[in-house]
Amino acid sequence: MTRREFLTTVAVGAAATQTARAAAMKYGYAAITWGANVTQAIEDISAVGFHAIQLRSEAFAQFGDRPAALKDLLDRHHLTMAVLSSGNLSIDPAKEESEIATHVSHAKFVKAVGGAYLQVIDERPKGRAIVADDYRRLGRLLTRLGQRTADAGVPLVYHHHMNSLGEKPDEVAAVLDAADRRHVKLLFDTAHYQQGGGDPVAAIRRYRDWIQVLHLKDVEPFNNSYRFVELGRGRVDLPAVFKALDDIGFDGWAIVELDRVPDPNRTPKEAAEFNKRYLIDRLHQRI
Repeated sequence: MTRREFLTTVAVGAAATQTARAAAMKYGYAAITWGANVTQAIEDISAVGFHAIQLRSEAFAQFGDRPAALKDLLDRHHLTMAVLSSGNLSIDPAKEESEIATHVSHAKFVKAVGGAYLQVIDERPKGRAIVADDYRRLGRLLTRLGQRTADAGVPLVYHHHMNSLGEKPDEVAAVLDAADRRHVKLLFDTAHYQQGGGDPVAAIRRYRDWIQVLHLKDVEPFNNSYRFVELGRGRVDLPAVFKALDDIGFDGWAIVELDRVPDPNRTPKEAAEFNKRYLIDRLHQRI
């Protein structure tokens, strides 16, 4: 074999490996952009060509007493419910029991619909300084909740988030240090981690054993603050993110999320199409 033939073989093999991993990663789209219009979100996300959806509490409000109807709607549109956003989890002892009960009921709903994961975000205490025990308490509370949702047949994923206890990189680390990885997994969000002051690429490698779900998301500076934007329009180094995902062999759910459409002339469906084209044309992914 000549040197050129050898290099060609190596390149083809590497490309095949990357394609296999890209194919193994499962893509979905978050319904948050459509607000309370759950049915329209399902129709549009399916029409754009995604095969899974992340729904929010609006879905439970509308279908909580008839999960079979939601499952049928999803099946007719060839969608899987990858994740249900279950809302907030507070470390306030007065709220603990009621919130755990709510999230467990949501987990049973996810199971009935044929969904995969239950997501929670925590509430950052207001009006006082944050102390180290807050992170420890949250980690223990997530573990307790994860045990309960597992009993219902649905794993729990923790979504670190701006304006939560898990906002900055050291805060995310403190929460996870106090949680039991057997019962709590991580929903890693590229834009929230970036905006919180972290390096998403380094975090993907650091938390490779924690990450079960990924939020593919971008963020840009806006009016002395920030706003979430379509993929490729913000500060997140998405090509480097995908290189890190390839390096760790990530094959879980990758959910594209856009809280709201920044361009008032673009519909949620058009934004989803923009994001899909970016994944295919720029990042060479298979949806």
